[in-house]
Amino acid sequence: MKVLVINAGSSSIKYQLLDMTSGDDLASGIVERIGEEMGKLTYKTDTKEVIEQPFPTHREGMVEIINLLTDDAKGVVKDKSEIAAIGHRVVHGGELFFEPVEINEKVLKGIKDCIPLAPLHNPGHVTGIETAMELFPGVRQVAVFDTSFHQTMEPKAYMYGIPYEYYEEYGIRKYGMHGTSHKYVARETAKLMGKPLEECNIITVHLGNGASISAVKNGKCYDTSMGLTPLGGIIMGTRCGDIDPAIVGFIAERKDQSAAEVVSTLTHESGLKGICGSNDLRDIHARIEKGDKRAELALDMACHRVRQFIGSYAFELGRVDAIVFTAGIGENDPEYRARSLSGLENFGITINQEKNLNWDRTPSYISDDDADVKVAIIATNEELEIANDTVAVLGLK
Repeated sequence: MKVLVINAGSSSIKYQLLDMTSGDDLASGIVERIGEEMGKLTYKTDTKEVIEQPFPTHREGMVEIINLLTDDAKGVVKDKSEIAAIGHRVVHGGELFFEPVEINEKVLKGIKDCIPLAPLHNPGHVTGIETAMELFPGVRQVAVFDTSFHQTMEPKAYMYGIPYEYYEEYGIRKYGMHGTSHKYVARETAKLMGKPLEECNIITVHLGNGASISAVKNGKCYDTSMGLTPLGGIIMGTRCGDIDPAIVGFIAERKDQSAAEVVSTLTHESGLKGICGSNDLRDIHARIEKGDKRAELALDMACHRVRQFIGSYAFELGRVDAIVFTAGIGENDPEYRARSLSGLENFGITINQEKNLNWDRTPSYISDDDADVKVAIIATNEELEIANDTVAVLGLK
């Protein structure tokens, strides 16, 4: 049984075709620069192919994906009818969607209704869904929401200290993001520990250009760092994370900008990039080695915020069984991991540097063998999680 996973953005389509019977990743890739003068499609099987041509709309991109998947020489299926279901990543489900759901017209309308909560993401998801429904008539499709894993938070964790009517009228509250990743690595961490997820307290640390941390209590999300939007929480590649909210008005007044313009700066020109001019950790590490104080400050600030959230979540959970790092930076940057947990030895949290530096990409511990709190690295697999959710929702076998 084959499931196609689609993550459609405003000008891109990430895709992956998985064989759910064998567990194999058959093909994956991305269509980029949709709507621009020249687009780019990457198609990976056992080999990698890059095609550069215009993709005026998502439809042309999806058509080319299908052509490659079914190509006599390069394809992995004989016909698109072999695809049993399609799973779509959707960033924001608001309070309408608490779990993955099969897509119909009512669901599609609900995703559109959540556009004000994720104006940069949900429109692209809608376009991807509508295109897939057109090109795969009769194939059942499922929406998997980044926010759904966090819907188990209690009001004390997700409400803001603002007039309550803002929540009633506009749905302003903490929703969190990266839920599909947090859910996947929490479950895989429980497997690594040999315990039921329902008996585990885990802090999941998803570190990429976008980053978030979640406190998982007895297998369910208790709290998470991102808020109404992906801008809140820890310092990220280009996003500021949590700041004094009065800063927005302060900057707007002095630079004669609108609130939207300030938020754009906080989203695209802040974080690591705002502090030292780069959000590429390879560049930052190289500059630190040369004595660049601004690069050192940027990394110290980012790791300081990670440590703050881990500490606060540890107290909220009461007992921490494991801390798990995942995603691009979490999986690939041993210095970032080490700095983030530096000084926590008195709390039973240690890193074995040999294990940290030589992680072999399998789910494993990098903490000392006798550490009270296990520290692990697990490669996230959001596409597999979406495919599994799709199969479960549709009751496929």
